[in-house]
Amino acid sequence: MSKVNLAEISSKLDSTNSKDRLLALASLREVEAQDAVPLIKKVLNDEMLPVRSMAVFALGIKKTDECMPILVKLLETDPDYGIRADAAGALGYLKDINAFEALVRAFYEDTEWLVRFSAAVSLGNLGDVRAKQVLLQALHSSEPVLQQAAISALGEVKAEDCIEEILVFAQSQDSLIRQRLAESLGNFNTEKSISALKFLLKDSNPQVSEAAVHSLEKVKEKK
Repeated sequence: MSKVNLAEISSKLDSTNSKDRLLALASLREVEAQDAVPLIKKVLNDEMLPVRSMAVFALGIKKTDECMPILVKLLETDPDYGIRADAAGALGYLKDINAFEALVRAFYEDTEWLVRFSAAVSLGNLGDVRAKQVLLQALHSSEPVLQQAAISALGEVKAEDCIEEILVFAQSQDSLIRQRLAESLGNFNTEKSISALKFLLKDSNPQVSEAAVHSLEKVKEKK
């Protein structure tokens, strides 16, 4: 992208109109990470929450060495729980294993379920089996959304020894939980997981049975 366009984006990020700032952030999609990050940083403390939120998300997509420390600091110190949740989510997009400890800490220490949910999802994105204990705690939470995140993430980290614990949710009244289970089981190739997927094929909810079909196909492809 030409310097003229970068200058134009920079100028729009200084606009008093928040819509201009949002559009400028959106236009950074086509810009290389090293050019985009200095511009994103201009609005990380924006007075408008949607602008801040979009800027935080953008740091997860435009990966440079600066991004992770900025996101970890936001996750640990920002007073707005929505921004902390955005930071946790963006760390998952970066897929940098160095974010592991910060995400675990956020799961255990943050009092807002949305932040804990984002941290659990991102731990799944990192694909590190060390997250197993955290995810099992999320699995046994009373919050259905945390249970959903844990079921998905345990599949992503391929925690085969936790299959028994997630299979309990095959009988859940919540169809979204059953759907997440059907998706998650596609990461395993064991007798129990395949048997559970065949059971979920007959689920009365079409999203659940469809997810089971896809997961069985995924397992076959891996053989």
